[in-house]
Amino acid sequence: MTDQQEQETTGGIPAQPTPPAPGPWDDYLAAAQRLDAVRRAASAAAGEQQAALAAANQELLAVRARLAPQQARMMRDFGVPESDLTPGPAELEAARQAVAGGPAAVLAALQQARRTADAADATIIGPGPARPLRPMVRNLLIYGPFAAAVLVVQIVLYLVAPQGSVPTYALLCGLSLPVLAFGLGWVTIGFVYGGSDQGPVDRTPILGAVACLVPVLLTCMGVGLTAFFR
Repeated sequence: MTDQQEQETTGGIPAQPTPPAPGPWDDYLAAAQRLDAVRRAASAAAGEQQAALAAANQELLAVRARLAPQQARMMRDFGVPESDLTPGPAELEAARQAVAGGPAAVLAALQQARRTADAADATIIGPGPARPLRPMVRNLLIYGPFAAAVLVVQIVLYLVAPQGSVPTYALLCGLSLPVLAFGLGWVTIGFVYGGSDQGPVDRTPILGAVACLVPVLLTCMGVGLTAFFR
């Protein structure tokens, strides 16, 4: 049958060629692709296992470093015999079940053990002592309120002072009130923090003098600005 007869038989539409059947080469390529995918997956799993194993070793060292002083403290301070701190068959079986499953399971079990050790330390030792404030911060909390009182007194005197007597009041307040505030702060610091046996208390006099003089400077600036805008 000629091509023209075939087209007439199919209604004028050329027949599509039949694809060739897959041969041995195609089967080989498909098998090679499957093997490469398996190799990649195995390599990734091996890398994850190595990373988990390295992390588990580090965690094991940290847990051992935490458990050794805890065991010594329990035996020394609380009189717990060493036999009571040795795991029994039930504990060993529970540990074996916890680490079953490879390095990832071992890492998770060790992390849980470290958290348990942290909780035990928090229960036995309790929270650490609060750190004392540094002398400068501590003293500023005392000098500051006295300096604020000086500023309030100066503002009140400025508002109620008769006209023309502001310079006199400013001179008296500028000389006496900062000295009074500094003296009261000095005495208060010695009274509050001077009862310890750690030697003489640090009153940071320079910081106290600056804090007590700041209200005088603020008042002078305020009076100068008011006179300038008038």
